[in-house]
Amino acid sequence: MKRVSRAVKIRDIQIGGGAPVTVQSMTKTDTADVEGTVRQIEEMVEAGCEIVRVAVPDDDAAAALKAIRKRTDVPLVADIHFHYKLALKALEAGVDKLRINPGNIGHIDRVREVVRAAEAQNVPIRIGVNGGSLEKDLLKKYGHATPEAMVESGMRHVRILEDLGFGNIVISLKASDVNRMVEAYRLMAQKVDYPLHLGVTEAGTPFGGTIKSAIGLGILLHEGIGDTIRVSLAAEPHEEVRVGWEILKSLELRKRGVTVVACPTCGRLDIDNFVEIVTEVERRLAHVEEPLHLSIMGCAVNGPGEAHDSQLGITFGRNVGMIFKDGVPMRRVAGEDIVEEFVKEVEILRKEGSAAKSLIDEKPLVQIT
Repeated sequence: MKRVSRAVKIRDIQIGGGAPVTVQSMTKTDTADVEGTVRQIEEMVEAGCEIVRVAVPDDDAAAALKAIRKRTDVPLVADIHFHYKLALKALEAGVDKLRINPGNIGHIDRVREVVRAAEAQNVPIRIGVNGGSLEKDLLKKYGHATPEAMVESGMRHVRILEDLGFGNIVISLKASDVNRMVEAYRLMAQKVDYPLHLGVTEAGTPFGGTIKSAIGLGILLHEGIGDTIRVSLAAEPHEEVRVGWEILKSLELRKRGVTVVACPTCGRLDIDNFVEIVTEVERRLAHVEEPLHLSIMGCAVNGPGEAHDSQLGITFGRNVGMIFKDGVPMRRVAGEDIVEEFVKEVEILRKEGSAAKSLIDEKPLVQIT
């Protein structure tokens, strides 16, 4: 059962309150480089990123936010550590959310100034606890960054905001250790009803990091915990976004783009370049936003059955492929033409879907009196 959380609005995106789990990521450019940052944001949005976070470590980055804001409509989050004036400048630039821990920005008057400015613009604040940077007294109390220590840290920041009458809050409790991260979120989910932003921080390379993220986020999302996610990889941010979407799609929490079912191959395989074919099909269809279910199977044993469950499928014989549509054989294609012909059929399917939608949208309403 989905955990019940309060709704928080980030520009035109709602997180929590029963809204679909959103996918976000963070730019890896120097934010002061407006052109480079905007270009990367566009790549992220094209991949399906719904909320974009940018680092604001200094005045130059804060100054660049105004220009960045004018060139994109995607919800922007300013990531700020310690410096309350940078938070104020980010709000002046029109960001839609702050990531700042109120306990780290000094005197309560500074916190109050940031809170009032955020309140005036209806901008939420994300409290971001990281297992690698807990307060010294908590590390002394618990011995290391335990889930309990992370939750206590988070609650300290929450209480500062609540004492100032501010409840437009999102919380994250990230750690690079999957078990610690999962348990921390479970504990926090029992304490508050604020939306939770999930992530395995510093997860690693695209291979190892994807596995750690899929396990950590997958466990929590399967339990109904989590309102928005970020996959942290040592890779380009649009790759983080792709992984995030695959996690949500595998749990049937969201639908977007192409889902390719491909067999693991075995000794029955009659072609030598099966993996290359699957990879090329995915690459050629990466731009597709419509949720399409495709199957690419290497032989006739499981192929027809899998193709039956897909909108389009293809199975292979020796130097020939059979394209299926809704489980029904359509036509044979020569081995060297498989990718091109399969991609063409997908584009035809997309046009058919768009045409059907247009007919529905344009159908006049019949009023019964």
